[in-house]
Amino acid sequence: MSEQEQQEEKEKSGYHPSEQAATHERALARVVHWFDARLGLSYEMLRPAPVYSVNPFYWLGALAVVAFAIQGVTGAIMMIYYIPTPLQAYSSTLYIFQNVSYGRFLETVHLYTAYAMIMLAFMHMMRGYFVSVNKKPRELMWITGMVMGFVTLGFGFTGYLLPWTVVSKSATDVGIGMMAALPQPLSGFIQFLIVGGGTDSGTVLRFYDLHVVVLPGVLLLLLVGKMYMLEAHGVSEPVVGSVPLPEKKRRLIPIFPDLTIYLLELAAMFGTAMLLISLAFPLNLAPEYTPALAAQYASQPDWYFLWIYQVLKIQVFEGPGLTVALGLVSVIFVALVLLPFLDRGTTRRIASRMRWVTLGLVFVGEVAVLTVWGYLTPGAIIPTEQAVLVLGTTALIICLVSAGAYKVIFRKMPMGAPSSGVQVPGSAGALYATRSFNTASLWTASSFVALLTLGTFGIGGSISGAVQLISQGGSLSLLWSLALSLGELSAAIAGTVYLLYRLDLGTGSIKRRVKAFEVGWKQ
Repeated sequence: MSEQEQQEEKEKSGYHPSEQAATHERALARVVHWFDARLGLSYEMLRPAPVYSVNPFYWLGALAVVAFAIQGVTGAIMMIYYIPTPLQAYSSTLYIFQNVSYGRFLETVHLYTAYAMIMLAFMHMMRGYFVSVNKKPRELMWITGMVMGFVTLGFGFTGYLLPWTVVSKSATDVGIGMMAALPQPLSGFIQFLIVGGGTDSGTVLRFYDLHVVVLPGVLLLLLVGKMYMLEAHGVSEPVVGSVPLPEKKRRLIPIFPDLTIYLLELAAMFGTAMLLISLAFPLNLAPEYTPALAAQYASQPDWYFLWIYQVLKIQVFEGPGLTVALGLVSVIFVALVLLPFLDRGTTRRIASRMRWVTLGLVFVGEVAVLTVWGYLTPGAIIPTEQAVLVLGTTALIICLVSAGAYKVIFRKMPMGAPSSGVQVPGSAGALYATRSFNTASLWTASSFVALLTLGTFGIGGSISGAVQLISQGGSLSLLWSLALSLGELSAAIAGTVYLLYRLDLGTGSIKRRVKAFEVGWKQ
């Protein structure tokens, strides 16, 4: 075939190289723009910050970095004397306590700032959750921050073993045992990464290297990336409702000297508080680890992992159910990381995000209850019925309080209003739709109570029945109990659909109406 015939054939088939190349370029440009809009690759650094950012709640992450810096200084001093071997780890730590000038104070400051860093990171995460800072274009900032939170927990886990006390070694063994229950090959990879060959000397050295080299390097790299994205996007605006933010609050102030001095003031107050707390409550070094002494001790992890361990102590999760429990905890962590892609709403207003706000309150409440409960019941197996009752009651109380608070606080406040005053379709000419707390609110609250109660017992019974069916084999009574629990869970899921529909009725955003779900609703 001649070149002319080939050209004619291409023209007949609609082949246009220039158009295809342009299409590819546009697709590539969209990908580049997506990353640029989120990573800020084309933005300048150190932009001025608005006046509204001069608020301690905006600087929780910065205070966590200050705690990290204090740990770096105190840790570097302790590295001079510490020897990372099972035979000398405890004796070198004891030497710091007894022979190094202000050694006990140094160890206390290091531990308490580590605790403060973990707490500040948690507060920073939950503050961002409630004011919904993960919205576009800050999705990757949120994910980066979550990874930094996991690294912070890694600092606590790896550093806790190093003194080689009976408390720290036993708690670390619990954590390693939890990792062993993860499915393969994940379990084997994590254990090889952290434990190494399985010997005590290898474990101490791995934990030491991770604590003083690997994790600090990873955290610093993530910090640089997050700060770059922060400078690209700027500080997120506060959630102010339908009233625009005053211009004086939007006024920009320079990084230096204004914000620099403000950060130094916060850092000085935080550092002073850490020093005073360390002086008032000095650390006592627990006895050295020995297998005989460890057998007399009720092993459990430190407080920031205690809520997870308390879940694993529930009777239904004993034995084969341990993998199920770790799976549930993993789902929670994955959901937090992927929150920007789960909470797809455009509004950040707390008044318009009752479901997500209530879910966050339930999470905080359950973590607090499990932590305190674990502290009060070291080593005790928790009966399944007791766990369902305690956790279910906690969630129920929080949900009822949240529903009541929304009814009182946001009774006459607009719900789902765009900050710019754009008219919402279906809002009958108003600037935005409003949600009335009348008969519909009573129906919704009643449905919520019934749903929560039913779902709590349905989930507990389903997990218990499934684990018993796997471990003990099938029997008629067990199958009947499992079927009943699954029926309760199915009813709870159907009730969830009903509840979500009722909560969205007042926003005017429902496109397909279901009359059966609107019983008792009044406009």
